[in-house]
This record gives sequence, structure tokens and C-alpha cells, in this order.
Amino acid sequence: MDFTVSHGSILDSRTKAIVNPANSLGRMGGGVAATIRRAAGKGVEREAMARAPIPVGEAVVTSGGATRFKAIVHAPTMVQPVQRIPVENVTVATLAALKAADAYGLVSLAIPGMGTGAGRLPLLSAADAMVRAIRSYKPTSLREVVLVDVDERMVEAWRRAALAEN
Repeated sequence: MDFTVSHGSILDSRTKAIVNPANSLGRMGGGVAATIRRAAGKGVEREAMARAPIPVGEAVVTSGGATRFKAIVHAPTMVQPVQRIPVENVTVATLAALKAADAYGLVSLAIPGMGTGAGRLPLLSAADAMVRAIRSYKPTSLREVVLVDVDERMVEAWRRAALAEN
């Protein structure tokens, strides 16, 4: 499975689906989740909340709503909104997103920084956890993962993590 790193909005990704770094309640109140909700519509949030609680380490797939994406993968990094998290939550949330996308038959997926906003993790810690999870995953249908963020510091952290893993 190929993965690349890109600077920009997840909503501009050319992938078939995107990841929402969610909370277990499915609420899309802030950060990347709010950006996705504004673009996709409140119906996507309702779809996610209807499947709640979503345990950290699991993920659910909803429609893409009003976006051009086939699906949105909601992968909780925290139970409650705006909760400080351990780095392990990023690892299991990233793996859960990959597994859910794969099970849904998706071939490409964009993932933003996970746990670095409300979760308050250091960027390099989160980047390292995400890169390790992606490299350890053995996909069936998933062929491409794009790590994308509007924060250039997150992009640089992924690049450093990817180089450290080689």
C-alpha cells in the first residue's frame, strides 16, 4: 500500500474517502470534524451519532454527504469531545480507519493529523504512531493512503516520521 504526505485541506483530497478523527459520541463539533460537517452536511453527523457509541479502536463508515467522497470513516481518538489522549489512541484509531476503509472496499483514503488538536498530542508523537500503523497494516482493497493536513508542522512531522521508519 502506497502512502504519501500532502499539505492542504482534506476536503481537496483526490481520494475516494476521508477520515474524521472523531469522538465516541459521533459529534462533529470542532477542528477537522467541524470542517467535514460543514462540507458534508449535518446528516453525516446524524449518521455517525446513530452508530454511537463508537469505541476508540473501532471505526464506522458513513456516506460522504454533500461532499464528492464516497464515504467518511469516523475513527474515534477519544471518548468525549476535547479530551486529552494517550498516543496509543492514535495508533488504534489509525488502524481502525484503515480496517474500516478496507472492509468497505475503498481503494484510497485521506487521513488528517489524529490526536493533535483536541487530543493535545505532540505532532511528532502522533505522526510516528500514524506512520507505524500505516506501515504495519496489510490491506486487501486499500491501495493508497494520503496523509494530509493544513498545518505545515504536521506535514513536516509525518515526513520526519516516515524517514525515521526507513
